[in-house]
Amino acid sequence: RQSYHGTTRIDFTEQKKFYRSIYVDLGDPNYMAIDTAFSIAFCVLYGQLVDLKDASPLLFPSYNIMALDVLGAVDQVHADGRLKAQISAHLDYYVIRDQAVVDGLKRCIQHGKKVFVLTNSEYYYTNLLLNYAINPFLDANETWQDLFCYTITLANKPRFFYDNLKFLRINPADGTMTNTIGTIQPGVYQGGNAKKFTDDLQLNGDEILYIGDHIYGDILRLKKDCNWRTALVVEDLGDEIAAQKRARTFEQSIMQQMAIKTDLEQEYIELQTKRIDEKTDQYADALSALQTKISALDLTISNALHEQQLLFNPKWERVFRAGAEESYFAYQVDRFACIYMEKISDLLALSPLAYFRANRRMLAHDEPIENTLIVKQ
Repeated sequence: RQSYHGTTRIDFTEQKKFYRSIYVDLGDPNYMAIDTAFSIAFCVLYGQLVDLKDASPLLFPSYNIMALDVLGAVDQVHADGRLKAQISAHLDYYVIRDQAVVDGLKRCIQHGKKVFVLTNSEYYYTNLLLNYAINPFLDANETWQDLFCYTITLANKPRFFYDNLKFLRINPADGTMTNTIGTIQPGVYQGGNAKKFTDDLQLNGDEILYIGDHIYGDILRLKKDCNWRTALVVEDLGDEIAAQKRARTFEQSIMQQMAIKTDLEQEYIELQTKRIDEKTDQYADALSALQTKISALDLTISNALHEQQLLFNPKWERVFRAGAEESYFAYQVDRFACIYMEKISDLLALSPLAYFRANRRMLAHDEPIENTLIVKQ
């Protein structure tokens, strides 16, 4: 685990002194989960402001006020349209076009799947982005709306998953809206709610797969309030897997060193136990020699871990792990996302009929099952 003050990493010894006896409750408003693009932007800006405040304390407000100011600024630039205006003016910079996505969606439709869009953005912005991202890969007489049975804009997620908001039908030609009476039909909508959507399509919740990239707004609340299947897009996943492959040699070496250390520690414990039980000092030299070997291994392992960590994010290292344990982000992904991927084209590259099964979870007392060859009779 690591911590920073501003952009300066806190020494591990100091970190233990500060946090060893503190229970970190993420429900406490003093803590904020950094797990979305907006929260990362906040974290970077706030960290730099902390550095400036430390250099000139009298020129800046308190750390708490600065945090609230930055949060407000990030929210404001999103809410007042300035961020969307910037993206709209530079679509080629911000939006990735991928023919594999379009081809994959068409294949899903060919296999009888219905595809829908569920977004918190307004219709005009949704139309702008999908015109740019999808239409170039379609036939001349097609548009992105031919791929999606339902397009739900200004959905107000996560409220969409648990509230009873009304559906408004949007006329794509002029953007005008009308109240929706009765069962919703294929088309473009604003608002609505997951229950009516599921009921009107005459589906069970687990027959709907929702793909999102926001761990809280898309996945966590959906899993708690709605029984749709969930898929999370984790943009960092590709880099994480590539770094893991580069780090494999280090990990193998660390595991070997840890196995040796474990044996030495067990030998040390047995000797120390005998020394105490027998009330003798005859094992002192052997214990000292064992301790010297263990300390040398600790240094070797520590250096190898440092070299390994350099292969990942230079500030925070792995996304899915914190030392030997899973990170809080990984815990949320594992608990709330049925599947996860780096990009949607990874999923669409598979057969639309693919079935996903979770790996068997091992508990501390479980014996590992060796791979065996099963021959059909």
